[in-house]
Amino acid sequence: METKDQTNSLSRSLKSRHIQMIAIGGAIGTGLFLGSGSAIHTSGPSIILSYLIVGIFCFLLMRGIGELLLSDTSKHSFLDFVKMYLGDRWEFVTGWTYWFCWISLAMADLTATGIYIKFWFPGVPQWIPPLIILLCLFAANLVNVGLFGEMESWFSMIKVVAIILLVVVGVGLAVFHVNVDGSTASFSQLVSHGGFFPTGAHGFLMSFQMVVFAFVGIEMVGLTAGETDDPKANLPKAINSLPIRIGLFYIGSMIAVMSVYPWNKITTTASPFVQVFSGVGIVGAAGILNFVVLTAAVSATNSCLFSTSRTMYALSMGGNASSFLTKLGRNGVPNIALNFSTAFLLIIVVLNYFIPAGVFNLVSSVSTINFVVVWVVLIIVHIKYRRAHPKGSEVFRMPGYPLSDYLTLAFFVFILGFLLVNSSTRVAMVISLISIGSMLVIYQVIQRRHGGR
Repeated sequence: METKDQTNSLSRSLKSRHIQMIAIGGAIGTGLFLGSGSAIHTSGPSIILSYLIVGIFCFLLMRGIGELLLSDTSKHSFLDFVKMYLGDRWEFVTGWTYWFCWISLAMADLTATGIYIKFWFPGVPQWIPPLIILLCLFAANLVNVGLFGEMESWFSMIKVVAIILLVVVGVGLAVFHVNVDGSTASFSQLVSHGGFFPTGAHGFLMSFQMVVFAFVGIEMVGLTAGETDDPKANLPKAINSLPIRIGLFYIGSMIAVMSVYPWNKITTTASPFVQVFSGVGIVGAAGILNFVVLTAAVSATNSCLFSTSRTMYALSMGGNASSFLTKLGRNGVPNIALNFSTAFLLIIVVLNYFIPAGVFNLVSSVSTINFVVVWVVLIIVHIKYRRAHPKGSEVFRMPGYPLSDYLTLAFFVFILGFLLVNSSTRVAMVISLISIGSMLVIYQVIQRRHGGR
């Protein structure tokens, strides 16, 4: 029996450097590179405050997840704790909801890669790049988790370098008041075009949708616990560096962008990053940023293959998916689960040519909502854990418990409520609610078929 357990254990091949870069990669995606333009258009400079607020609550969320994981490092992922404190039913719902979150994000990102490649090769059919990228990522993830960590490290490095370059260039231009594309770069641009809240409270609240989207995937580091060589050292380091990353990547980049360009001149049809680099006169700026955005989309798909396969593995280990999915390859990779997720995405790649872009926008919205639902569940799990263990983890504690937990829970519930009443996201919210309700029904049917438990 001991041998079986050993052969059915995930490989602990992720190093500290990998965990750090996975955490960064989970926090920087196409939402920042592409979505920030529409968010700026909606709220103006107040988007900076939106990133700060959401960032604080995401940090508290990650501290809670970290405390759970480090309270028992024998657990594979945060789904094990959902089962422990909320029961089998909610592990089933949370796990499959989380799987769908990543699958739907990957659908949009894979389709986007086809569009990005057409920038250089307009004659290439849109379905070919997603197919090639998916197969390459599948092959890499099949080898071992260390290769996944290495690839994600380099993907993240490209994104980090691009953002740091933007911040340095933008701040430099603002400090020296350089004329850029007909306007003088200055920090005063943040308040000189209608004030800090130019679109009022409504515009400020509307920005939260895109800002939350920019943060989805940040919890992915919570799936690496079972494959980290030293989780007690690596996970706290990755989580505690989050405020620095939020400050530099999100807040810093937004300050730099809107100091160089007045917020009301930033278009929604192009990345604000491209506009800044182009305005400065950097040769090939559009091509450079297109490469960075392509990298972000490939990174998101890579993360999807990792996340969905480990989610299915955790569900299978908990009895909420076929035991067949627990089978591991020689390198400790859940090959069957990886094959299933890849096959599902392969269907989307084949069909994406026939699906209008609006459908993918809807799917992305549904995915974002489902991510927030998963975050709410994880905060509730942490509250349950601390009630059972009042002293908390000796290694890593949620700061300010219980107030921090309840404030974080209230904030994410508020976001869900706002998305429900907002006409542009109401349909996506209803679809998400139907999806979660369907999973509860499916679970009940499965239980009855297996003995009426």
